[in-house]
Amino acid sequence: MSVKLGIDLLEKNSGLFDGRRVGLLTNCTGVNSSFESTVDLFHEHFNLKKFFAPEHGVRGNLQAGVTLESYTDHKTGLPVVSLYGENRRPTKESLSDLDIIAFDIQDVGSRFYTYIYSMACVMQSCAEHGKKFVVFDRPNPLNAAAVEGNILQVKSFIGMYPMPQRYGLTIGECARLFNEEYGINCDLTVVAMDGYARGMYFEDTGVPWIVPSPNIPTVDACFAFNCSCVFEGTNVSEGRGTTKPFSFVGAPWIDAPKLADALNSAGLSGVVFRPHYFSPMIYHPTLTKYGGELCAGVEIHVINRAAFRPVHTGITMLYAIRDLFGELEFSPPHQPGAKYMIDCNTGNTYIREWKHSLNEVLQLYESDSVAFACVKEKYHLYRE
Repeated sequence: MSVKLGIDLLEKNSGLFDGRRVGLLTNCTGVNSSFESTVDLFHEHFNLKKFFAPEHGVRGNLQAGVTLESYTDHKTGLPVVSLYGENRRPTKESLSDLDIIAFDIQDVGSRFYTYIYSMACVMQSCAEHGKKFVVFDRPNPLNAAAVEGNILQVKSFIGMYPMPQRYGLTIGECARLFNEEYGINCDLTVVAMDGYARGMYFEDTGVPWIVPSPNIPTVDACFAFNCSCVFEGTNVSEGRGTTKPFSFVGAPWIDAPKLADALNSAGLSGVVFRPHYFSPMIYHPTLTKYGGELCAGVEIHVINRAAFRPVHTGITMLYAIRDLFGELEFSPPHQPGAKYMIDCNTGNTYIREWKHSLNEVLQLYESDSVAFACVKEKYHLYRE
């Protein structure tokens, strides 16, 4: 039986919004199981006053990292307040004509994906200005059971709270964690899904997959993203600008067969590496690495999701490339005083500083994963 999304239960929960002035934080993934847009449903049935837009915009038409200005939505004529520009939190003025804000966005289950922090920032503003916040829950594509990675120490907009890279929560459960564990304390309601179990992968739910951002076109890309996005802060391409972003990893100076052989011999479970060559398309002047150049590297083939450990695999790949080729470098900060991107991605400085051996890092990650798994249980909404 198919899972019913939180937004599928809108009619049952309509009393939350009746007679109230409503704001909506959503994007292109905001659709119910019948492909009806959350935007259209709220515009038709409630007093919808405005939208709030995360990274990539309400319609999902902007690339990663592209600054978004506030604008008017062409279909509804309503104002869209950017949360990925000058302000990451709604201002008192932007909330002044609202009573309640609804949230409906598909997450990908990885700490460095920004939608959970746009949600958190709106929750903070709601707490400060006395507005109610409602989350329509959605599945975690990686499943909501497995936890993997270190607890974050370096804070940024791709990591605001001390949680591991793979946190094993739905986005509604994340809201509960942020609100209670990390002290936001807004007036929060999570509209839970019906029929969802923690161990489900996305395809198990029967819910349609909607591309949440330009470089996550498939559910498989969510697994690859949680593995290879660590290379975002290096001089190794993570496959942006190719047909399979995050599944391709490489650089002009890598020996593809040598890397594939080393990784396939590393005892990594649930994954096979194939030598691969690719030339990234130039789609953004600052985000494309090696645009138009031939890169050599590997394609990540996940052959067993249950056995695959994406965080473990990504760090192993990083160390292997360093040890095999000696040309791995970390991208410098964009401006003086800014953080290294690798520190933001990994949530620590010890990777960039090479303070530990690979085995020591994996032991640290395992210890942090176990600790967080105990914390997160308090916020579970679904059975195993």
